[in-house]
Amino acid sequence: GTPQKYDPTFKGPIYDRGCTDIICCILLVIAIVGYVVVGVVAWTHGDPRKVIYPTDSRGQFCGQQGTPNEYVSRLAPIAHCRLGIAGETITLGCCTPRLRDGQLALPICVSKCPDRYQTYLSAYGSRTPSELEYYRQFCVPEFKNLQKAPIEVLKDKECPAMIIPSTPLARRCFPAIRAKKGVIMVGNETTYDDGRGRRRNVTELLEGAKKANVVLETRQLAMKIFEDYTVSWYWIIIGLVIAMVASFIFIVLLRFLAGIMVWVMIVMVILVLGYGIFHCYMEYAKLKGEAGSDVSLKDLGFQTDLRVYLHLRQTWLAFMIILCIVEVVIILLLIFLRKRILIAIALIKEASRAVGHIMMSLLFPLCTFFLLCLCIAYWASTAVFLSTSNEAIYKVFNESACQFSGQTCKPETFNTSNVTKLCPDAQCLFAFYGGETAYHKYLIVLQFFNVFMFFWLANFVIALGQVTLAGAFASYYWAFKKPDDMPAFPLFSAFGRALRYHTGSLAFGSLILAIVQVIRVTLEYLDHRLKAADNKFAKFLLSCLKCCFWCLEKFIKFLNRNAYIMIAVYGTNFCTSARNAFFLLMRNIIRVAVLDKVTDFLFFLGKLLIVGSVGILAFFFFTQRIKLVQDTAPPLNYYWVPILTVIVGSYLIAHGFFSVYGMCVDTLFLCFLEDLERNDGSAEKPYFMSPDLKKLLKKTNKGQPDA
Repeated sequence: GTPQKYDPTFKGPIYDRGCTDIICCILLVIAIVGYVVVGVVAWTHGDPRKVIYPTDSRGQFCGQQGTPNEYVSRLAPIAHCRLGIAGETITLGCCTPRLRDGQLALPICVSKCPDRYQTYLSAYGSRTPSELEYYRQFCVPEFKNLQKAPIEVLKDKECPAMIIPSTPLARRCFPAIRAKKGVIMVGNETTYDDGRGRRRNVTELLEGAKKANVVLETRQLAMKIFEDYTVSWYWIIIGLVIAMVASFIFIVLLRFLAGIMVWVMIVMVILVLGYGIFHCYMEYAKLKGEAGSDVSLKDLGFQTDLRVYLHLRQTWLAFMIILCIVEVVIILLLIFLRKRILIAIALIKEASRAVGHIMMSLLFPLCTFFLLCLCIAYWASTAVFLSTSNEAIYKVFNESACQFSGQTCKPETFNTSNVTKLCPDAQCLFAFYGGETAYHKYLIVLQFFNVFMFFWLANFVIALGQVTLAGAFASYYWAFKKPDDMPAFPLFSAFGRALRYHTGSLAFGSLILAIVQVIRVTLEYLDHRLKAADNKFAKFLLSCLKCCFWCLEKFIKFLNRNAYIMIAVYGTNFCTSARNAFFLLMRNIIRVAVLDKVTDFLFFLGKLLIVGSVGILAFFFFTQRIKLVQDTAPPLNYYWVPILTVIVGSYLIAHGFFSVYGMCVDTLFLCFLEDLERNDGSAEKPYFMSPDLKKLLKKTNKGQPDA
């Protein structure tokens, strides 16, 4: 590309600018309107109760106010089904009636789960009103005649043949299976009466209830974790505040210690490599004269036990040669790139000054975080409403042969239809949620649109934050007398310019990134579906595509980031800004590589230092190893719960601070490169860079004192 030329009217971020990429702005507005329409349609047709509340065999919710089952909030099977209790009620939403062992499992709503073994025959035979009345709550609501013959009751499927002890979970009843000394038990029994005169082993319930037990154990774990949070939440907040203060202090210290930290880092790398060379030489010398140590790698061939290679002198010689080459390369790079490393250090110091003059920039990520939370909330709620937009589908179920079995039916007209005449034992029961209308056919398209819009809006919010920060920090760099020539509110001014003039450009850049991300999600979905397949070529091709699109996403993020900086400074459209930024970086590729790696490593050290320090402090506190506050630490079920929370929270806080700092460094770097191309230090074309950078580059502003 052509280097930038001097422009006497350019004094930093251009205020007299026009709207850019208007077509993309219009597309974004139309897409948002369409997204709102999709949300309204989903909220009109959807019903989240299908996820929250279980559904009985008639399609009615259990425990939902305003329904016939308002006071019966749990789901249980009505007929004997060996695996029906767990197999049918484990899934959220609905329970599909199925034939198991010749019996039809019909879920009903009950007020509480069974707490005992009992058969209908034993309850009826006891002639104790309380026993039969207890059993009646697990029968269909229409069952009132307690004097009806048991054989007729079971034939009409009005009551289950047997009940077993169950545990409530997520409004559903699961077999209370537990292991005692290696013996599987339900309640306190190892066998049960199936209601038909046969004794069965409880292990027959195990396969169907396997997932239920996992869920039960997960619930117990979740309850303990919740208890830990209730007694340690304020200490967790204190830990996060400490992480915030530490992050702020680290950024302030970078202004004064950036040079020392970089050089210490470089020296440590050289020393580590030097020790590696020394260790390899000692191992090489120690193996001299040992039997089998002089065998060559070629003669040994490939061995699955890699430890065999460590007993060969040739292995350690190869390691020593590789480390020597790396050491020499690093030393040569330091010799030839020492000036560029000094420039990187100076820019890092300058970034600390810029952040110090625009302190509000450290709080701006909270605004981005809030907008991202809105995007996530809207996407999640729309996805739930879309997934629950299906209608209740009823089908014909029967135990004997019937030509209408499995066909769709309507409960309102089923009793008067020909089906009941031809198949007397047939029933019209709730099967699943679905639909045959055009809306239901295109639900998958609406879900895809929902995912796409989430990526687009989320990337747009991130882009808005980057342009705002870039505009604020650019106004600092291009102020000749810092900070006197800076605008009064640089952050708010940059935010206003971004929204007023460059919504289209931000939409353009985020749209490109969203398309690539949606393709990546689709590839991940296909990869998940192909895991069971045995097509190696398809798997290889898919892996290659995933790798390529991962690289493409990283490149687009890098290009977008620098394009947004140029948009914030010059007010040009997205394509022009991306092209100018790319060519500017390519003209200074060595400086870019050095600065990028130096700053990345510094930020990594900063995050590691903050997260590690706060994490170690949290570990010693919550494990009661600090004697001064030993009695203050709360009693916990799992001490790792608050520790991990503090560590993850500290990382997010540190990442938020360093993301601002990273954007500042990138913005100042691009402005610095522009400054070098536009100006020459004369009275007509003075440099805008700081005195430290001018001194480092041996540049001066002739005839003017340094700011």
